[in-house]
Amino acid sequence: MTHPDPDSRSHALHQRAKRSLPGGNTRTTVYSKPWPIYAARGEGCRVIDADGVARIDCINNFTALIHGHAHPVVTEAACRQAALGTAFGLPTESEIDLAELIVDRLPAADQVRFTNSGTEAVMMALKAARAFTGRPKIAKCEGAYHGSYDYAEVSLDPGPRDWGGNAPVSVAYAKGTPQAVLSDVLAIPFNDIDAAVSLIREHGADLACVIVDPMPNRAGLAPADRAYLLALREVTREVGALLIFDEVITFRLGYNGAQGLWDIAPDLTTLGKIIGGGFPVGAVAGRAEIMAVFDPTAGKPALPHGGTFSANPVTMRAGHVAMDLLDAQAFARLDAIGERVRDGIAASFARHGLAGGPVGLGSLLKVHFADRPVRDYRSAYQTPEETARLAAFHLGLINRGVLTAGYGLMALSTPMTDDDVATIIAACDGALAALAAA
Repeated sequence: MTHPDPDSRSHALHQRAKRSLPGGNTRTTVYSKPWPIYAARGEGCRVIDADGVARIDCINNFTALIHGHAHPVVTEAACRQAALGTAFGLPTESEIDLAELIVDRLPAADQVRFTNSGTEAVMMALKAARAFTGRPKIAKCEGAYHGSYDYAEVSLDPGPRDWGGNAPVSVAYAKGTPQAVLSDVLAIPFNDIDAAVSLIREHGADLACVIVDPMPNRAGLAPADRAYLLALREVTREVGALLIFDEVITFRLGYNGAQGLWDIAPDLTTLGKIIGGGFPVGAVAGRAEIMAVFDPTAGKPALPHGGTFSANPVTMRAGHVAMDLLDAQAFARLDAIGERVRDGIAASFARHGLAGGPVGLGSLLKVHFADRPVRDYRSAYQTPEETARLAAFHLGLINRGVLTAGYGLMALSTPMTDDDVATIIAACDGALAALAAA
């Protein structure tokens, strides 16, 4: 079956969904024109859609499913806990177990606080920085996505008219964002040491924190220069602000996350996605003196934090098993298949005479149709022609049996075999050949 097909069950489901969901949608990220493909089930590295068509899943719920779908060990752990209870108005040993594992993997962290999503983890980390420093403002990189919290969304997708030279302008992402929110967010350029450091020093007295994703997905998935992250580490100490690493996605880059690869210690780290084993999760991890803002043992904490399903034992048990499976050998293999896919796609771009190629590290990559190096949000910003080519490439992959994010992201998973990797590379080559012919 070729997508889009008006006789497909996915089309029928979307027509039905539009009656009870705005635009037929609950997650903006999974909508695609003219209608999305609806999933029915997942098996390993494949998703079977509502029409019974199987495709290799290179979305993996936007990087969360590093072990693919229905991994038997993870599923068994979740089912075993579900039979004992899914959530309690009491703490459980399961949260201690997962917290200990995370602290063991993050040398910069002494303690962990669990949330229900990466968005909530970022929100609580920003609030913790304010509570700890007594300062109101945050700084974030232009074009970087840190979830749906008002402050984290500022300057997420500014157009060229709003770029403001080397001093990015704080621009609202969602209509109705209060001006007060924009006033408390400083946008800084990614991978530009001089401009970023200058802006942080200028606003340093009011800054609670600088939050940075070491390889920001929405800003192009270009890895940060280590010198850039070191400069942020030094200047935040200089001005008395906290440095927060958003590793909701990049924790899948290695056993100790991106901060282990770059060998830089942030004050706080936000986590999500892979640490939940396929269930809703988020976490804030950091030094004990900062995490003390959450401590209720001496009365009302500086930062009260609840959450009915925070640290629920199903997520904790599934997450612990999933993280245990991610040993050094698993990361080495993910690195190898990621390199193989990136090399294969780059070779196809060259073979077919197309401008562009993949960027990324480890099990993550993003395809760009750009005739320039991609280093930050502005260099990743697409022309209309590049947007059209990416859309055609995306559809070409779907109809060759491979699912990717519509904006070019691929997230690989441990169940992928050598044959699966070869299939992904061949599908990309076919899609690029069709583009070149067109």
